[in-house]
Amino acid sequence: MSRPRGGTPATTALERAGVSFVVHDFGEQPIDPELGYGRAAAAALGVDEDRVFKTLLVTVTGSGGPTNRSPHHAVAIVPASTQLGLKAMATALGVRKVEMLDAATAERITGYVVGGISPFGQRAPTRGERPTIIDVSCGSHETVFVSGGKRGLDIEISPADLTAVLRATTAPIGVRH
Repeated sequence: MSRPRGGTPATTALERAGVSFVVHDFGEQPIDPELGYGRAAAAALGVDEDRVFKTLLVTVTGSGGPTNRSPHHAVAIVPASTQLGLKAMATALGVRKVEMLDAATAERITGYVVGGISPFGQRAPTRGERPTIIDVSCGSHETVFVSGGKRGLDIEISPADLTAVLRATTAPIGVRH
C-alpha cells in the first residue's frame, strides 16, 4: 500500500479499515469538459475507462422503499465510460425518483471538490445513512480505481473491498453514452 504525501480522509478511512489499496498520484491536469474527470483520469493512468469509477451524489425526490423512509442523499459509483441511469438508481434504492445533486451541494456534504469526490472518508451525513450503490460491472475487474479525495489522485482497490468498506450494494446503474 502506498500513501500520498499528507494523505486524505479517503486514504485515512482505508487505512483504518485495514484493506489493501494502491494510491496513484497523476497530478491535477487541465480537464477537457468534453472528457470529464473520470475519463481524463483513465487516460492519465493508462487504464480502460471501464475500470475507473466516478463518484456521484443524488437526492431522493420520490418516496418509497421497504420502510417508506427515503434517504435524503445517496452515492452512486459508476464507470467513467457510462452515465448514471437515474431510473436504475431509484430502483436500486427502492424509491420512485432521484435527481443528480448540484456540484456545490455535493462538495459541501462530502467535503471534497468535484473531480476529487471520493466514496471514502466523506463527511458524515446529517440525517440517517448515505446509502451507496456501485454499478454491478465493478465485479468483472480484479481492481478498480476511484478518486482518492483530490483531483489527480486515484485509489486502486479490489471490488470486494470497495463494496465491503462502503457497505454498498451493487446494481446495474451505469448506462452507456
